[in-house]
Amino acid sequence: MFKRGCVAAGIVGIVMLVAGAVCAQSPPVPPGTVITVQNWRQYQQFMPAGLQAIFSGTAPFKFEPGFRMVIGQTHHYRWPTYEQNTEKYASRVKIVALPDGGHSLSGYVAGLPFPKPNSPLKGWKVLVNTWYRPLPWLECEPMWYLYLRDRFGNEHITGGALSYRRLSHISDPVKPITDPAAQGIDYSELLIIMLPEEAKYTAQLTLYYDNPLKPEDLFVFIPALRRSLRLSNASRCSPVAGSDLVQDDVHTGWNGGFVRWTVKFLRAGWTPSMVRIDPNVYGKRSNYDDILFPEPSIGSWEMRPVNIIDVRRVPSQRAGYCYGKRIMWVDSETWANLWADLYDAGMKYWKLQMISHPGLQIPGIGYTTDSGNFIELGWDFQTVHISAAVSAQPNGEAVRANDQCKNYDGVNYTVIDRYNTVQALSQIMR
Repeated sequence: MFKRGCVAAGIVGIVMLVAGAVCAQSPPVPPGTVITVQNWRQYQQFMPAGLQAIFSGTAPFKFEPGFRMVIGQTHHYRWPTYEQNTEKYASRVKIVALPDGGHSLSGYVAGLPFPKPNSPLKGWKVLVNTWYRPLPWLECEPMWYLYLRDRFGNEHITGGALSYRRLSHISDPVKPITDPAAQGIDYSELLIIMLPEEAKYTAQLTLYYDNPLKPEDLFVFIPALRRSLRLSNASRCSPVAGSDLVQDDVHTGWNGGFVRWTVKFLRAGWTPSMVRIDPNVYGKRSNYDDILFPEPSIGSWEMRPVNIIDVRRVPSQRAGYCYGKRIMWVDSETWANLWADLYDAGMKYWKLQMISHPGLQIPGIGYTTDSGNFIELGWDFQTVHISAAVSAQPNGEAVRANDQCKNYDGVNYTVIDRYNTVQALSQIMR
């Protein structure tokens, strides 16, 4: 159960020259390959450290002897407007050195900031590309699910709605680069808990600002108080929805604030990820092996080209932070993070994260990955907990994007003051 050729269209502009170079490389693991607990060492170079430990049987989590990971075909994903903006604006981007040893940007408009990340600061450029990667301007979902299992087999289920919205640096064929309602906001993340009943309507809103030097704001709505509270920026290690995932883990296994990080480029490589899979299948809890891992019934994996980077807080901000380092496996075509090895402040191995980005047909864009859908699994090696967050519902409903959000089960998620501003929190229980 775990689950060559690169399908590509024409090459246009800077981004497509880079993507074309990626496609010219044949994936090192051909379609039809089956990775098992018997042969996994042949493929360990394509796996993060935590996954290797699970395969080897040295981790608290183990695959059954019949485990199978089936490799399918590698595809190429286009985002025409984003590519056009990269070609038009990338040359304007400048790096600004900060007094604390971190770095920021100036001149960024839209598209990919660094089409060809190179030295110096190659790893940091990859991280910035991850934040500004191509995304829908709006992602919406009335019910995602998060499963948490502890070392004793006890399981807790949380479900909720989400609305993620890019308000600045938009690359969409019909939307302006800056939303007229942006008011200095770059990105907005809203999560609303709908189950269990005792936590219903608890919500959190995170606002990221267009000025990367301005720390994000995190607000939490507490139903019992009928009011929201603004949390300290130091709460990046606080749990999300009662899970083992923290604020800095969600969305893509790294949740922004690139001015706070020093990054070392480790190497280029390949890794498996799930993209072309059916929400009618991956939304069913029964298709996960006791939430340890996706069953082969969900679909095949495709080998993705990656840049592997070592991400750490700038020295002046390391005290009190939960992680000592995060090793990220960033897709070198889509710039989404696919895997992460997480180490605690003492550099002891702590967690493994898998972040798959199931594709979607996005209005005006076409079929592409990093559509807002997700399968995010987290293995906590120290507490022996597993967290599994899935965007699809058992009935196959999943994240929708852009104008698809105008009427999702009768709800219009495009109304910004209802879902993506501080004002929205006061309307949750109306």
